[in-house]
Amino acid sequence: MSFKEGFFWGGATAANQCEGAWNVDGRGPAMTDVTTGGSVKESRMITYIDKDGKPGKAGRGMKIPEGVKYAVLDTELYPNHDGIDFYHYYKEDIALFAEMGFKMFRMSISWSRLYPRGDEEIPNEKGIEFYRNVFKECQKHNIEPLVTIWHFDTPLYLEENYGGWTNRKLIEFYERFARTCFKEYKGLVKYWLTFNEINNTVMFLEMFGNKATDEMYKDGYQILHNQLVASARAVQAGHEIDSENMIGCMICGITFYPGTCDPKDILLNRHTWEKGIFYCGDVQCKGKYGTYAKRLWAEHNVKLDITEQDLIDLKNGTVDMYSFSYYMSNNVTTHDTKDMVGGNFSAGARNEYLTYSDWGWALDPDGLQYYLEMIYDRYEKPLLVVENGLGAFDTVEVDGSIHDPYRIDYYREHIKAMEKAVNNGVDLIAYTTWGCIDLVSAGTGEMRKRYGFIYVDKHDDGTGTMARSRKDSFYWYKKVIGSNGADLE
Repeated sequence: MSFKEGFFWGGATAANQCEGAWNVDGRGPAMTDVTTGGSVKESRMITYIDKDGKPGKAGRGMKIPEGVKYAVLDTELYPNHDGIDFYHYYKEDIALFAEMGFKMFRMSISWSRLYPRGDEEIPNEKGIEFYRNVFKECQKHNIEPLVTIWHFDTPLYLEENYGGWTNRKLIEFYERFARTCFKEYKGLVKYWLTFNEINNTVMFLEMFGNKATDEMYKDGYQILHNQLVASARAVQAGHEIDSENMIGCMICGITFYPGTCDPKDILLNRHTWEKGIFYCGDVQCKGKYGTYAKRLWAEHNVKLDITEQDLIDLKNGTVDMYSFSYYMSNNVTTHDTKDMVGGNFSAGARNEYLTYSDWGWALDPDGLQYYLEMIYDRYEKPLLVVENGLGAFDTVEVDGSIHDPYRIDYYREHIKAMEKAVNNGVDLIAYTTWGCIDLVSAGTGEMRKRYGFIYVDKHDDGTGTMARSRKDSFYWYKKVIGSNGADLE
């Protein structure tokens, strides 16, 4: 078979979507804690109280009014508050991952659990202890942790009092947070990712179409720059603290196709790859901005605050490996079309050659092979597919069984695509499916949009026992891992 011996089969989660215990043992709030539930038709909202004490809501990605304070409102449901209570169920969950045969478990550390405000000098010891216990539990089951340092969870205090990542001070705060992680978990964690789907900052702006102003792009590119510098400093710190550390980037991977063979669509497609995918990957893998970056900045009159030290840090802080999420592909076109479909924080024209999920995501395993081969040829660094999965409605039968052949079919075809890429020379070292256990959807805030091999009895209205149970896909994936990808039936 194509997958090398020691290939890391496993699954992925994020602290803010599964951990729960949002205000337990000294943890401070993050933006996800003031984000309501939603659905495929209703956007998640950010809640606040204005200077007169009046509650309000704003769509994610939109600026809230001046002088307001983020707030948790009694009238709203916040699914991330409880998640699936991994904070208290982690031993049971890791034991289930071990039963499936996991070689790797991707998870994230909540910044505000270690530093409740984000700007403190001294970390929260209870937060340190929690993650140490989680990593020891992984070690007990011979599961290698793959740890994302930042997964959409900047402490809310930094958002309110520093302006979030538009402020260069966050580079310093993040570096302190990252250094704490590297020092505290030395010997327990070897594989790290600095920022989750770092390229989403600009891709979010694309979702607003003509509503995205030059000022929003200026902020977006500055946020990205500050995070890229923070990532580079973290890489240097991680190598300094433990030479065994393998540190990677994490990109929201979308394969883009030209909607037609019109040369204008071909050129648009190239520029879309540059803006959406290569912009961050080039900096993190090559240590410098691509030649096209000046064109992207000029399109929106962006003048970045870049220091000479930033350029040195970017050059010296390149990653050891490239990881990415992959769920779907997108068509881009210069032609008018009303047949638009959604995706992982993105939208595009419908591709007549593909089928789509209940949430409008294109099902395209060939796109995964294309992405793997394109990216490996560009960077020649070890690749990890660290998110790939199908959000779907699952039905619990009277006898408690959960039959999810659609999920098995999805994974089977994507694993076949990975095999083809590996046979074509790609150095792929890991595959961690998203989410290996049901958790709160980042995009919609729903529980019914289920991804896991493990069913969690938690529902969109907040009810449920939190009981865990195995789906049919649980047993199938166990067989896949046991055969190192040879048995996909």
